[in-house]
Amino acid sequence: MAVLNKIRQRSLFLILIIALALFSFVLADLFRNSEALTSKSQNVVATINGKDITREDFLQKVEAAQRQAGPNATNTQVMNRVWEQEVRQAVMETQFEELGITVEKDQIRDLLKTALSSSPEFLNEAGMFDENKLNEYIANLKETSAAGYQSWINYEKQLSLNALNQNYFNMVKAGLTGTLAEGELEHKLEGNKVDIKYVQVAYSTIADSTVQVSKSDISNYINDNKKQFEVEESRDIRYVKFEEVASVEDEAAIKAELETYINGRLVDERGRKDTIVAFAQVKDNEEYINAIASSDIKFDDRFVFKSSLPTEFADDIYNLNEGEVYGPYKHDGYFKVSKVLAVKQIPDSAKVRHILIPFIGAQSAQPDVTQTEVEAKATADSLLTVLKSNRSKFEDFVTEFSSDQGSVNNGGRYDWHPYNTMVPEFNDFEFEGKTGDLGVVKTIFGFHIIEIEGQKDKKKAVQVGTIARTIEPSETTSNKVFRDASNFEIEAGKGDFEAVAKEKNFTVRPVNSIKALDESMPGVGNQRPIVRWAFNGDSETGDIKRFNVPGGYVIAQLVAKHEAGLMSVEDATARVLPIIKKEKKAEIIRDRISASTLEDLAAAEKTTVRTANGVNMKSPTISGAGREPLVVGAAFGLEEGETSNLIDGANGVYMIQVVKKTPAVELDNYQAAANRVEIQKSSAANSRVYNALKEAADIEDNRVKIQIQ
Repeated sequence: MAVLNKIRQRSLFLILIIALALFSFVLADLFRNSEALTSKSQNVVATINGKDITREDFLQKVEAAQRQAGPNATNTQVMNRVWEQEVRQAVMETQFEELGITVEKDQIRDLLKTALSSSPEFLNEAGMFDENKLNEYIANLKETSAAGYQSWINYEKQLSLNALNQNYFNMVKAGLTGTLAEGELEHKLEGNKVDIKYVQVAYSTIADSTVQVSKSDISNYINDNKKQFEVEESRDIRYVKFEEVASVEDEAAIKAELETYINGRLVDERGRKDTIVAFAQVKDNEEYINAIASSDIKFDDRFVFKSSLPTEFADDIYNLNEGEVYGPYKHDGYFKVSKVLAVKQIPDSAKVRHILIPFIGAQSAQPDVTQTEVEAKATADSLLTVLKSNRSKFEDFVTEFSSDQGSVNNGGRYDWHPYNTMVPEFNDFEFEGKTGDLGVVKTIFGFHIIEIEGQKDKKKAVQVGTIARTIEPSETTSNKVFRDASNFEIEAGKGDFEAVAKEKNFTVRPVNSIKALDESMPGVGNQRPIVRWAFNGDSETGDIKRFNVPGGYVIAQLVAKHEAGLMSVEDATARVLPIIKKEKKAEIIRDRISASTLEDLAAAEKTTVRTANGVNMKSPTISGAGREPLVVGAAFGLEEGETSNLIDGANGVYMIQVVKKTPAVELDNYQAAANRVEIQKSSAANSRVYNALKEAADIEDNRVKIQIQ
């Protein structure tokens, strides 16, 4: 009991001790992972001039940009594009705030008026912009479509941002004048001419093998030119690729299967009844191709001209009679068997005009589309009725009703275009009808009122049915590739990667200087997982890992890690070696030359004295020697008849003599030249100013740390 009383008396003391212990444990963990002191490291993609770009906001913009870019753009490409946009916006907003540049509400209205002045939905009966219609449109969006209203808000923001950028750069350009003094200098750089005689002792006269460059020479050059050799953190890897490709046996099996459809079959390989009618005898070709043969390319009932057939087999297929079959033939990753189903004469090009009436849910329908499919069809039919009795109203109806912005400004017209340019239903109407036909056609975009205005050059077209089999490896082949990759991974993990690959006759491919945000790798294309692994904190030099890639596997080894800083001597050698060799060759040439005249130098070096006339500073090129700015600059520093000392140029060591100096013609006024200088400055302002602002900005890039790619 006495002990319990003592514990109770000291309970506050014990609580404090326990609390301090827990607190020290938490602090220790935080110091081990200092970034855990704040959630910022996990939620902020970047901080630019003190402004955070949050992960959520950034990824939302990436997602929207990906939808807009479509499937052909990779996630990394889109992400980098959004990154550059975000950096630019943040950098420029810092400038706007410091200068107090804003766009007020009335300015936004003026911007909208300018941007939408040609949009029919915002014009009144007199063809003038009507702000009331704009207000009504925005109010309707706000009430009926949250997504549409948000898109409108984003549109206004973009207009405002564009205006701010325009105002800023206009202010910069206003200060970029070309003075008369600059105009005079520009005129003289172009107009001052000098005629010279020269002797060039080319660096190429000394063999590279005679010039020794040490590692310390390269290291010293790097340290003397640090800014040129700053590099990001990078990785070197090497890999062996195991490709799942069809073997000769696989291809033979695919061809044998297709022969079954050419010849037909009554029983299968096991002797069981399995009737397959020969392709040439089939009447329902679509069902046969899609269902019975289960073709990897589905039936297409469109007619095609010879130019649309596979080039190397076009003659063979085009010249078949109806019902005849050609194949098997290998084309575009498939083995195919083709049959001519029908032949007819079709115009090769047509000219039409149309009115597009969209409906809710139609492809590319804008948020302001309110008609249902039934209502849109009724509208199209009513317009067609009017047009049948009065085609002169066509262009008026285009302006008032058509949503196809690609043709509205041309009276709804699509000038001469080839067969199969438009979507199938549109194409069939314009090429299977005749000039003058007028009708309504439904496509994925809505209802089109189409008038055929002309057709040209009817010629033979064929309807071709094709049974296709993808040329792909069999299960047996895929299993073998998997075993080969697995065995190599195990053996390379125990021994030397290069030696094991050489023993098994596998090709090792090195990939050096991979950056943390790289995506594409030679030989395997877009492989972010490999890059992420190489930069993972747990990956060590020598580690090996297998990756599934399209069409096979990659066994990769991490060869080296390079920290950010100066380029290593090894990596810089290819770039620095020619520069240092040139410097050493110039020194050798200088040491062996004692001549003081052009003629003596030419004789000693077994070369000739050459001439170059009309040389100017604006374009410092010497006839017969190439671009030599240092040599040309030296020439303008000499007097007529004066001979230079030796000059180290870009392509050799030179001695020159000025024969004649012709000054530029004196002008009464240099304003024209000054104007040219101003235009040059102005045209370069946008890119140069932004690049300077970006370089000066404080940019903290956390994309790699938070693994958003």
